[in-house]
Amino acid sequence: MQVDVLNIKGQKTGRTVELPAEIFGIEPNDHVIYLAVKQYLAAARTGTHKVKTRAEVQGASRKLHKQKGTGGARKGNIRNPLYKGGGTIFGPKPHSYDFKLNRKVKDLAKLSALSYKAKENAIVVVEDITMDVPKTKTLVEVMKNLNLSTKKSLFVLPEYNDNLYLSTRNVPNVASSLLADINTYEIMNADVLVITEATAKIFTEEEAAA
Repeated sequence: MQVDVLNIKGQKTGRTVELPAEIFGIEPNDHVIYLAVKQYLAAARTGTHKVKTRAEVQGASRKLHKQKGTGGARKGNIRNPLYKGGGTIFGPKPHSYDFKLNRKVKDLAKLSALSYKAKENAIVVVEDITMDVPKTKTLVEVMKNLNLSTKKSLFVLPEYNDNLYLSTRNVPNVASSLLADINTYEIMNADVLVITEATAKIFTEEEAAA
């Protein structure tokens, strides 16, 4: 898949990059995408919900009245779950919602998500953006030139760039991620993937090495 490389003004540079079909041209598997996104969101849950049991609520531990001879039901103490203010039976406890997903499943989900973006022509390759200092205004101008101002965009970078990261952080609907850290959720959550030229070359080199 040949893609034109654009400059920060949104113009073609005359260069193209080849996005390998083995990464961007496979038949997407919807089910593994679902599993990968589900696992990502599940792992993000804090799972801190909790209620108090009868051992934790306030109240005296004495027996309310004698066991027999009252004509009423037998009762323990005031912390009984049947009373208002008593403990809760089988309530939620803090726990993790994360679950294991095999590496091959995760990899297939990521390739499927990238292939979907390629089919939708939702991949833009731009020349490497260099910034001496964080400049949100500059990034806003770049997004405008690429006609991406109103779209949720994800910059895929080959290595950490502090200035670019700080710039993207202040722009609504724009995020950045390292190629090594990108996941299925981030890909599917973005309308457009903005891949730098250096990142695109890594895809090609990895495929050639394989």
